Amino acid sequence: MVQTLQAENITLRELIDFYGLQFVDDRSFFAEWQEDLPELSELEKQLLDQIKAGYLNLRNDPPLLESSVNAAILSPLLFIGKFYLPPFHIKLEKSIELLTEDQNVVIKGRIDFLLLNQQLWVTVIESKQVAYSVEAGLDQILAYMLAAPQQNTVFGMITSGGSFMFLKLVKGAVPQYATSNIFDIRNTGNELYKVLSILKRLSQLTA
Repeated sequence: MVQTLQAENITLRELIDFYGLQFVDDRSFFAEWQEDLPELSELEKQLLDQIKAGYLNLRNDPPLLESSVNAAILSPLLFIGKFYLPPFHIKLEKSIELLTEDQNVVIKGRIDFLLLNQQLWVTVIESKQVAYSVEAGLDQILAYMLAAPQQNTVFGMITSGGSFMFLKLVKGAVPQYATSNIFDIRNTGNELYKVLSILKRLSQLTA
């Protein structure tokens, strides 16, 4: 009998048990978020400063829900990074389906944001209620990344609006993943600069 699991309810333990997923704690495995990052223009930095100011203003009147995160933080970030222009295409809430090797378990779900480049996955972005840690989206986004068609290496990003974390997944007989540091808007300076630089770098690698 085939067991169907909803992606929004999937756990990391189930991904480990069903797919053999492994975490890699090695800087060299996911060096892409640390090396050869593009420089931002002064205009990009000014716009990111406005996003930070807008986020802090929104937090004065909680709750800051997913729709607000998308409108005030995520969408402007993608706009500044030119991810709404060719060769990128953003598709919202795309259905995914993931089978285990013996096809006894099916994971189904819908994704919030999916960046496509030439019909290939570039970055998977999850928006979670701001009160939660970005860790709350880890299990779900890994399920989506495992379902990415044809690509052996997939990059992702989880955001709560105030915090951001990047992921790299390498598929194969034993799928492996690693995560970046967590970047928080409330930290000194503006860590959105680093977030946008990393997004641009990952898009270059997957073009």
